[in-house]
Amino acid sequence: MVTNREVAEQIAMRGLLGEVNAELGEPLTPAWEEAFWTVPRHRFLPDRVWLGAGLDPCDRNADPGRWLSAAYADDSVVTQINDGRDPGEAESWPSSSASAPSIVFRMLDMLDVQAGHRVLEVGTGTGWNAGLLTHRVGAADVTTIEVDPVLAAQAALNLKNAGLEPKVIGGDGAAGYAASAPYDRIIATCSVREVPRTWVEQTRPGGVILTPWESPWACYGLVRLVVNPEGLASGRFHPHSAFMLIRNQRTDLRIFRDVVREDHMPDESSTDLSPWAVAGDDWSARFAVGLRTRDVWSTWHDDPDVDGVAARLWLATTDATSWAAVDWDGRDDERFTVWEYGPRLLWSEVKAAHSWWLKADRPGPERFGLTVAADGAHRPWLDRPDHMVPTTV
Repeated sequence: MVTNREVAEQIAMRGLLGEVNAELGEPLTPAWEEAFWTVPRHRFLPDRVWLGAGLDPCDRNADPGRWLSAAYADDSVVTQINDGRDPGEAESWPSSSASAPSIVFRMLDMLDVQAGHRVLEVGTGTGWNAGLLTHRVGAADVTTIEVDPVLAAQAALNLKNAGLEPKVIGGDGAAGYAASAPYDRIIATCSVREVPRTWVEQTRPGGVILTPWESPWACYGLVRLVVNPEGLASGRFHPHSAFMLIRNQRTDLRIFRDVVREDHMPDESSTDLSPWAVAGDDWSARFAVGLRTRDVWSTWHDDPDVDGVAARLWLATTDATSWAAVDWDGRDDERFTVWEYGPRLLWSEVKAAHSWWLKADRPGPERFGLTVAADGAHRPWLDRPDHMVPTTV
């Protein structure tokens, strides 16, 4: 007998399938559509999730309709905050999530996984992505690794309850998992600022590494690398993704706690480049600036308690030795006040990166690529591997 709950789940799943197909611009392949129906997303989500930018808690038992709507919306769902610790009075921040289904299937399609391929997934999370892969290639050929032991244990249980038992490993995904190597495919569900050399070493020649990408300036994009027999990995970036950073590459920096000091005496100048041009909604510009500056991050301070300043963009290096601030007075959209401190003139670097991007005809992520050399060096390029992106450092 079919229950009302099962009917609601089927309706929700069918609605999501339509959204995913629309977002991808074409229907899922038969193999992935079969996986979609056989490995339902809701079976992998915890009873409590957090929704929206405000991380509003949603409990399945207290509000089952809202919970199911979140489970079958084409959007990410935060499944853990603050690395599983009670934030108390502290700020809540997302530490694990279930990715939006359309990006999940976009990445699985880009991975081009085939029967007989040995696959490593980095970042098990809820286990849903591992479940889809397991349905596609079989449990014997899927290894998934999760740094958080609580999440790893829950994911293993979720998978077992779904009749799927890939190898679930608790450990640092940046180290890969040598015991099951070599792999035909490695896929990460967390972003990286550097592709770990171990992933390249554990991939067969001709194998593929697919991972979300992040620079300190912008969390945006995917990179798909193919490994050659000499241990070099190279491939192109792609747009449309933003994932949490792999834990061992995190930086916990605050402007007033870690960077700016009372005795700092910055140099003052002005600029006609709007800070929103490089740190606003133009993700192609932000992506390019991030590739060029490499170690520069930014944060907005709206309505700071400073006379004559309506908004301020802060910039700083990840080693906290140089910083800059760009002020908007709330009236003049053509001139902005710049403050720079430290051995590097960060706004000058960002402005040079933006000018270079403009001269290159405003390329999006799909025109950029990355080569990871045998010595681990990362060399981003534009259009072709011999056209290196110049760095500002």
